[in-house]
Amino acid sequence: MKYVIGVDLGTSAVKILLMNQDGEVCQEVSKSYPLIQEKSGYSEQNPEEWVGKTIEGLTEMVKNFNGDIQDIEGLSFSGQMHGLVLLDEDHKVLRNAILWNDTRTTVQCRKIEDIVGKERLLDITKNPALEGFTLPKILWVKEHEPTIYGKASVFLLPKDYLRYRLTGHLHSEFSDAAGTLLLDVGEKKWSKEICNLLGIDISLCPPLVASHEQTGTLKSEVADKTGLSGNVKVFAGGADNACGAIGSGILSEGKTLCSIGTSGVVLSYEQRNDLDFGGKVHYFNHGEENAFYTMGVTLAAGYSLSWFKDVFAKEIDFDELLNGIDEVPIGANGLIFTPYIAGERTPHADSVIRGSFIGMDASHERKDFVRAVLEGITFSLNESIEIFRENGKKIDNVISIGGGAKNKEWLQMQADIFNVEIMKLASEQGPGMGAAMLAAYGCGWFSSLKECADKFVQVSETFTPKEENVEAYRKLFKLYQDVYLSTKTLNEGLQEFRK
Repeated sequence: MKYVIGVDLGTSAVKILLMNQDGEVCQEVSKSYPLIQEKSGYSEQNPEEWVGKTIEGLTEMVKNFNGDIQDIEGLSFSGQMHGLVLLDEDHKVLRNAILWNDTRTTVQCRKIEDIVGKERLLDITKNPALEGFTLPKILWVKEHEPTIYGKASVFLLPKDYLRYRLTGHLHSEFSDAAGTLLLDVGEKKWSKEICNLLGIDISLCPPLVASHEQTGTLKSEVADKTGLSGNVKVFAGGADNACGAIGSGILSEGKTLCSIGTSGVVLSYEQRNDLDFGGKVHYFNHGEENAFYTMGVTLAAGYSLSWFKDVFAKEIDFDELLNGIDEVPIGANGLIFTPYIAGERTPHADSVIRGSFIGMDASHERKDFVRAVLEGITFSLNESIEIFRENGKKIDNVISIGGGAKNKEWLQMQADIFNVEIMKLASEQGPGMGAAMLAAYGCGWFSSLKECADKFVQVSETFTPKEENVEAYRKLFKLYQDVYLSTKTLNEGLQEFRK
């Protein structure tokens, strides 16, 4: 039996999967690392943490592997998008990585819009200038840390830096590069026009490859440390959302995914590169060659639930936290939550807006608040579903993965709020599965990613919308949408009081 490894470099941990040719998960290892948040709106990580924890995880995996180590043939990656890693001419890290959920770059976003033009930016990159993307971070460093910027010879995205440290080869790939605001998404090349307009040397951009392409083998010292063979083929991999799509079988027109991790996404497969959503949703290159996907983002999806638990119920686990939400009626007894605790992305590209509980009274119990948090997260995701529908997309069923697929009540809530059939996967491994599938395809186990998905991805359970719930949620959703407009000015006024 042959094996491949999928390495998913997340925001809070690296998750490593060992999978065999039958699509079975043989081992799972997870190693966590901290966020660095020096002030409100800042979010960074030390890239050495990614490398150290990945090597630690691979070493543990090999130690528990009973077969012939030579049978582990390939390794590929999924990674958190948009993060900026700057390297000097010796390819040493110049500063902490600035992450996707860092919101310090509002001024740089307006500068990009002014210089490039909003419409021209959409023409080239298919996406608006948002704080989370990589280009505003580069401009921020250029402006605020000119000495560091002057030493930079290349930038890498998080999983691309990890891959460089394992192989010694510098690359980026299209699905992750699409989230930088520097890629011409349709033409699949770095945009000289944007670089020239903003005074960025295009040599700062790394060489581009396809997600399934081999980018080397493990360096001998990495092989020695982990116990893996130096012959393991290493493939480029993809952005976490592209890999989540692959690992969920979103590989043909009409397939849609709802993924609830730290952030939440609603993602739909696209064959064409010329659809116009007016920048309301993201438009990225897929991990499948010559394909694309559109995507709406809730910045604090699962993060809203973990924040609530950490602040108000630290002593219990998530299962206990969610216990009893089925006893709470739709609308959480008159309580609405908006999950804007880290700003918002879709449909409100707003780094200043913050979350709210609306309708609190003395009768509310913790389970009411928990239900309101789940409903608020799901309403936010539904805003993306509504944008897709308004632009003519037909969505009949949605595959749900991540934290939102771990609780049956939440799955039914998604079915009722989205008004679609929700499908839960038998083996829900998300981006790590997609990374492993890219390695399996790269190793030649299958003739296409679709063929691989037929073997690896199976639906185990389906949740159908209940008509009376759909109607109740439709009314509640309208109230939810009013909260943003009603609190926007209040949050702008409160900004000066935030640390």
